[in-house]
Amino acid sequence: MIQRRLFLFFALFGLLQLQAQRGVRIAYIDMNIILDNIDEYQKANALLNDRIVEWKKEIELKKIQLQQYENQLEAERVLLTPELITDRELEIKDFATEIIALQEKRFGPKGDRIIQRNKLIKPIQDQVLAIVQDIAKERKYDFVFDRSADVVMLYSSKNYDISDLVLKRINRQEKIKARKERLEAIKNKVKQN
Repeated sequence: MIQRRLFLFFALFGLLQLQAQRGVRIAYIDMNIILDNIDEYQKANALLNDRIVEWKKEIELKKIQLQQYENQLEAERVLLTPELITDRELEIKDFATEIIALQEKRFGPKGDRIIQRNKLIKPIQDQVLAIVQDIAKERKYDFVFDRSADVVMLYSSKNYDISDLVLKRINRQEKIKARKERLEAIKNKVKQN
């Protein structure tokens, strides 16, 4: 009984040693290159950039309007009573506060830009990450780094770069999706006839 336990203990210890001596398998991707080669990401990014331009125009118009209010007050200051001047200054201050609130709403840490980015781009990034995880499991990588992230990579050999493999899988999934859509369209035409 004791010999059996000792044997199991040493066998398990030996297997753990073999596993530890196997070495660490590492790969890396360049998320920027991958995302730049995905049409869906390009469309989502363009849509987000269009919205950002609209929001910036909206804020700039409000700033111009604020400047006009200030100029108008300065022009009329000599004609107004101190109470009216105080009221107008309060209105201008409130309007400036509204502009700051609008900027925060659009571009703040919990603003529309972040929300829209998550809504439009996050699903694509999740798809890429799911494929990276599948490849890492298939090829038994211990770590997969993103070269475009804040992780500093002083040197990396091209043979550890799996970005092309990720792109191929994404393209394959898109082709399968497109085929399924075409087949559905053909089936619907046949059913209508």
